[in-house]
Amino acid sequence: MTQPLTIALSKGRILKETLPLLEAAGIVPAEDIFSSRKLIFDTNHEHVKLVVIRATDVPTYVEYGGADMGVAGKDVLMEHGGEGLYEPLDLEISRCKLMTAGLVDAGPVSGRMRIATKFVNITKEYFARQGIQVDIIKLYGAMELAPIMKLADQIVDIVDTGNTLRANGLEPLELIAPISSRLVVGQASMKMKYDQIQPIVDGMAKAVVARRGE
Repeated sequence: MTQPLTIALSKGRILKETLPLLEAAGIVPAEDIFSSRKLIFDTNHEHVKLVVIRATDVPTYVEYGGADMGVAGKDVLMEHGGEGLYEPLDLEISRCKLMTAGLVDAGPVSGRMRIATKFVNITKEYFARQGIQVDIIKLYGAMELAPIMKLADQIVDIVDTGNTLRANGLEPLELIAPISSRLVVGQASMKMKYDQIQPIVDGMAKAVVARRGE
């Protein structure tokens, strides 16, 4: 008997880039996700459901079995810690960089540096590896304001084009990690539903290779 399978998808840009890869693996939503307020969607397979949630919640849903597999950015997975998850595939979509940034020509910081970020765990680990003690200020958006308003010396944030930084008088400084979206699978689900999950992983992997033109 075919078991129910739930796939958690991140809202926004990642969702738009994920759906063609899922389609290549034979999974298509039964209705237009972008014109609906629903959170759970049927697909062309009776046993497969899609749930559309905040990117930061995807690894939690997958870890605790609320979803069998999901798609989330590497930044989210690094911040989460990856407990209880397999990461079988880099989807090579929604590429960007996780970087430190600060005011242009800010000069050296005297004393303990203050870092504004929503990536608290990543930031702690990054500076600890360098032997640098920092105070971390957790913010949820508009990171660029923190150095301007003297709230922080630097920020740790996602950088795509860098235009927002430059428009606010900041510059990228150090690369922490290149970021792209990854397919993740719960460890328990991979054991219990391997025969259903692996063909999806394989189908999406082929689509990733095809996108490269290989």
